[in-house]
Amino acid sequence: MNVSEQFDVIVIGGGAAGLMCALTAGQRGRRVLLLERADRVGKKILISGGGRCNFTNLHVEADHYLSANPHFCKSALSRYGPADFIALVEKHGIPYHEKKLGQLFCDGKATAIVHLLLEECRLGGVQIRTNCSVEKIARQRIGPNRFTLQTSLGGYESQSLVIATGGLSIPKIGATDFGYRVATQFGLPVLPCRPGLVSLTLSPRDLEEIDGLSGTAAEARVSCRDQTFREAILFTHHGLSGPAILQISNYWEPGDPVTINLFPDLDLTETIKQWQKERPKAELKNLIGERLTKRLAEQWLGVSGGNKPVGRYTPKEIAAIAARFQQWRIIPAGTGGYRLAEVTKGGVDTDALSSKSFEAKEVKGLYFIGEVVDVTGWLGGYNFQWAWASGHCAGGFV
Repeated sequence: MNVSEQFDVIVIGGGAAGLMCALTAGQRGRRVLLLERADRVGKKILISGGGRCNFTNLHVEADHYLSANPHFCKSALSRYGPADFIALVEKHGIPYHEKKLGQLFCDGKATAIVHLLLEECRLGGVQIRTNCSVEKIARQRIGPNRFTLQTSLGGYESQSLVIATGGLSIPKIGATDFGYRVATQFGLPVLPCRPGLVSLTLSPRDLEEIDGLSGTAAEARVSCRDQTFREAILFTHHGLSGPAILQISNYWEPGDPVTINLFPDLDLTETIKQWQKERPKAELKNLIGERLTKRLAEQWLGVSGGNKPVGRYTPKEIAAIAARFQQWRIIPAGTGGYRLAEVTKGGVDTDALSSKSFEAKEVKGLYFIGEVVDVTGWLGGYNFQWAWASGHCAGGFV
């Protein structure tokens, strides 16, 4: 291979983690090259948060992440937290706001975050090559530690190689299994992958029950495997989506039941009894429709006994209706898949990596960061914070 250029560090992947690693290493005086297969960097950043980028969360804790080793993420998150990235956002004068639950969004467009990262890369002298596919990676086994890369733009060589190529989610913007293949090439174990933060599909029988509700949203408490999230759910043509469903999908396993409470803030049995005293002639669908949508109230009552003036319901009927609304139990048929998933669960086994530097324990100079690693955060800025933290920490060692 004819090596045309040599660098201290090569980062493969121009997403959040890769850019953070590159700028951190560059500002340490390392000669850094970042390679991106797409025509521009930061594509996932640009589409995140409805185009406004939910760039971190004020309440980041290790408990907000899933991994075969739940302790692995603690070191990086403690060394580069939300306040550190917020300081960078403020340094660049980017206006932002808290939407809810500690979620921070740009006031304007997500392009501001990409511009921030590119400017910091420029300050660190980072060279960025887009439209660059890596075709072959080899490691020199004799003499100084070196990696050689053959790409669509020629050959490159470096002391350190960082894999920041993300997972399998959202293939339409270029997601591939490249990072997992590199790990396998160098003998690192890769844990099984599956879609995370994704919609849930329902069986034909369950779909019949929600037929006509597509596009309807409701606040709910959604539970599975001792985990509960209280946020909105959204009825779709194929099943259920919305923040609460995406959150619970990270914990759901095939065959698990999911329980949904459509009145998370009250005891519906007691509320109906109160309505019987105060508004006995009002139709129940109208009373429930004041809290939910009339459409959802009508459909759910149709399944659990029909609609009539609230004063005419028996205690047994009230109990059945309350159970229908507050203990709706489904067994999802599956998920919306990687096409709709926001993240990928599983990935490079953290046991093979240093939690301090993200270097492979058995392969000197090889690093894995971001989504390609078996660390998956909740919805709401947690995965971006993992990208910033893992990229920054690795960038301090490469």
